[in-house]
Amino acid sequence: MPTMTTYAPGNFCWFELATSDQAAAKDFYSKVFGWTSNDTPMGPEQYYTTFEVDGKAVSAAYGMDKAQLDRGVPSHWNLYVSVANCDVSTGKAESLGATVVMPAFDVMEHGRMSVIQDPTGAMVCLWEGRNHHGAQSVGETNNFCWWELNTRDTEKAKAFYTALFDWTTGGSPEYTEWKSGESTIGGMMEIQADWGPVPPNWLSYVAVTNCDEIAEKIKSLGGSVMMGPMDIPNMGRFAVVADPQKAVFAIYQTQR
Repeated sequence: MPTMTTYAPGNFCWFELATSDQAAAKDFYSKVFGWTSNDTPMGPEQYYTTFEVDGKAVSAAYGMDKAQLDRGVPSHWNLYVSVANCDVSTGKAESLGATVVMPAFDVMEHGRMSVIQDPTGAMVCLWEGRNHHGAQSVGETNNFCWWELNTRDTEKAKAFYTALFDWTTGGSPEYTEWKSGESTIGGMMEIQADWGPVPPNWLSYVAVTNCDEIAEKIKSLGGSVMMGPMDIPNMGRFAVVADPQKAVFAIYQTQR
């Protein structure tokens, strides 16, 4: 697959782990997915890890600071959406009912970003790429491949995201599909009562060749399997999992 060098506005572009133990996370993901690490200094005793597959950047990780840890912020995966102008999109998001958690700011020469909480409570990052546009590879084995909003108010979420990113929707009454232009880029489900106290969230999926084997490997390395593995009829097999620091993501095996 060719290297991704740019992303049209409205597409998911970057996937970033905020973790309580960066060294442990590097070890875990390298053993689960074969990701290699490229570390860049960020300041005193801080560094930014870029995860790579076959020499292509697929995601990243950073260690949360003491203030975040003291507030009890859990380890989590951040999801970025490409926008043409971060300031304009952040302002539009706020006008549509979002909470601006972090106003737009420059990330050195790489780009400009903000963090918002949508009107249903899920967090997402906006990214205006400059020198860095996002993952160089998506959709392949051991790459992120799908993104799913879990929320308690699907109609409010539809109204917000279609207005903010010009997405359209499809799918079924049980499962909404998000479309950017002609491409289906993700989905949405309503949080069910039997899931327990799950907050609204964006869940990112990694493509794997054998869902059951990877789920077992995750458990053997100190992670956990929260749901599945289970089949999606006529589609594939998936599981919702967490790394040893409790950051939640999903794995997906397409049907052959």
